Order: sequence, then C-alpha cells, then structure tokens
Amino acid sequence: MKARAAVLHSFGGSFSIEDIDLSVGPDDAVVRVGATGICGRDVVVWRGGFRNLRPPLVLGHEVFGFDEGGNPVGVYPGVFPEPCGSAMRGRETLCEGYEIIGERRPGGYATYVAAPKRNIVRLPDDDVTKYAAAVCGVATFVHASRQAGIRRGDRVLVTGASGGVGIHGLQYLVKVLGATVYAHVRSKVKAKLVEELGATPVEDLGFYRSEGKVDYVLEVVGAPTINESMLALRPEGTLVLIGNVEGREVTLARPALLVMRELRIVGSAAYTMDEYKEAISYVSSGVIRPFYTTYSLLDINRAYFDIVSGNVVGRAVLRP
Repeated sequence: MKARAAVLHSFGGSFSIEDIDLSVGPDDAVVRVGATGICGRDVVVWRGGFRNLRPPLVLGHEVFGFDEGGNPVGVYPGVFPEPCGSAMRGRETLCEGYEIIGERRPGGYATYVAAPKRNIVRLPDDDVTKYAAAVCGVATFVHASRQAGIRRGDRVLVTGASGGVGIHGLQYLVKVLGATVYAHVRSKVKAKLVEELGATPVEDLGFYRSEGKVDYVLEVVGAPTINESMLALRPEGTLVLIGNVEGREVTLARPALLVMRELRIVGSAAYTMDEYKEAISYVSSGVIRPFYTTYSLLDINRAYFDIVSGNVVGRAVLRP
C-alpha cells in the first residue's frame, strides 16, 4: 500500500516528503498514524550515530494512531523474533535480532505504519498526541529505575531533564517511586518548570558540593555530561547509561574514580512491553503531565532544527 512519509536520504540532511510503498506482511497490522514523537534516538540516527543503518530511512518509533477499526492504539516499538519474545518475557529487549521500528522497517514519520500484530496496544482514549509525547520517556525510566534498583527516598540525578525522556521520566521518579530528584537543566525557565514537577533544578553538575552526593545518576545525555555526572555519585553509587544524544564516543576521563569508589555503570536498553503498558496507564490517568510541541509532517525539518537548537521543552510530536 502507499503512504506519505518523511524520508531521510543522507545523514544530517533534510527530510524529503514523498510517497512510499509500505510493505505489509501476513502477521502485520496497519495503523493510521495520529502522532509520532521524535525521540533522541531518532536524532542520533539522523546524525549518523548508528553505523549499521543506511539511508533511505523512514524514522519514528513513538507511534500512536488508529487501527483499521478506528480504535486508538499504540505501537510497541520493539520487534523481535519468536519464540524469543515468549521465552524472554520481561527481558525481550535482550532478544537476539531485537530491533526498533523506524530503522530497518519504515516508522511513524508517515501517514501509515505496518507493525507486527502483537505490537499493537489498545489505548484508554483517543488523545494520541499526549501518548506520543510522554510514553517513551516514562517507559524508559521505568526500565532504567528497575535496572538500577531505585527505591523511595533514594537521591537521583537526571541529566537532560527538560528533554522528551527526562521531563517525563523524572515525574515517574518523583510521583510514582518517591525519589528525591536533582534535575540538570541549562536555563532559568527550564529550572522553574522542573521545580514545579517536584524536582530540585541544578544548572551546575558540581551541585553535590553543597547538596551532597546522590545514590544514582540516570544519564540521558551521554558523552557531554557523563564524566561530570559521575562525580556526583556516592561510593558504590550507580550510573545508568540511557542515552548518548550526540552519538559520539563515550570515554571515561577518570577511570580511577570508578575503581576507587567502586561505582557501577549499567546499561538500560529501551523498555519491555509490560513497561510500555505501565507507562500508558500513568499518562492516561494523569499521573504524568505531557510536555510537547506539535509539528505537521510537512514541517519535520523545522522540528529537527528546533530540537537541535534546544528550543523544544519535552517532546516534539509530528502529526500527519
């Protein structure tokens, strides 16, 4: 079938709006796209940070819309072969062959997307934009928090706290887990916003000199901040590496710090189907407040410009 899509033909280049042939397999469902969030992972792919991918690409894995019966649905972004998914339930992100919609198969920067039927999740309501803005960020922090073992009262530093993952994930830490959150932001306006959400804003990663060290760092930014954020950890503290927004090599400037303080660095790979559904429930119930700016599919290049310029608080969301 045909779909209208934003196609990336060269890394770092502009997207081209064109018609594509959408391949629909026998086990696939077709979803009419209502809203697609532009994830930080998408931006890393756009920059050429995933060397195993080659254009042309139709990105977008934060896809929400309507099934063929008109019902509001979300598309779980992880595609994996069976029987691994059943055998690894709750750990399906570790399946061999796991991949993300919008990379090897066309994603949500389009009017329609095809995805495995088992990936389709019914939504409680049809406000698909709020889900496209918030679900991925919340689910990412649900998974990362479990990887780390964060509990009520723990002190947690979040980098990239005003971005699409950070601003929604920190709400999960504060409102659901009851953690004490320090949110790293780079402006007074953003500082006021995260403070309203229950976090303590910090513009300087040396905040621990006056506030004390933290138990955990949820490192959303990666290479630009990891060496400074590690300094904020108490002995035996844990840094969870969630993202690397610039796609460049992550190096440790002070490996002795890791050794002498017995710090842990843990990876966190996306989220499971159950965590995705859990995040949907928090957004639908109003526990999580969505932050987003909407753009039409035709304005995708302006959306990317605004993202890389730091002009978007929360998530940029595309609507066909």
